[in-house]
Amino acid sequence: MAQDYTELPLSHDPTTSVLFDTASGLVAGATDAGLTIATAESLTAGQLAATIADIPGASAVLRGGLVVYATDLKRTLAGVPEDVLSEFGPVSPETAAALARGASDRCGADIGIGLTGVAGPDSQDGVAPGTVFLGLSRGMSVTVHKLEINGDRARIRAAATLAGLDLARSAL
Repeated sequence: MAQDYTELPLSHDPTTSVLFDTASGLVAGATDAGLTIATAESLTAGQLAATIADIPGASAVLRGGLVVYATDLKRTLAGVPEDVLSEFGPVSPETAAALARGASDRCGADIGIGLTGVAGPDSQDGVAPGTVFLGLSRGMSVTVHKLEINGDRARIRAAATLAGLDLARSAL
């Protein structure tokens, strides 16, 4: 028997409207500027690309997104060099930069956003929960920002998604 999904109650988390509003501004700005966006996401597991895709008109700017939760996929799908992963680890500024570059290169986008971090509850490779690195690639430039986010997994992932949206808007 098929489930009628139209009748299921959906959560109305207040952060959802903030994410939607920020993503709407990003899509409008990127559309006006004629720029495209791609993501390579680890801790957010595609949440950033999905949030952008929720906006009407997103198909004009969102080229695609890579979900690279596993370390080996950071290398094979997003093109993070093996020496970066072995020397600095999967959660590092260097990896975030390589993810951003990989997103834009692999998806053919003007702007690439790379997200890596630890959502918790445990540390990963000595990196504390709430540590997030966001990479931004535009043209020949790549920048990285570090965030320290308090909260549970859902809050850390939502805040990282919001920061990714804000970072992409700043590149327009």
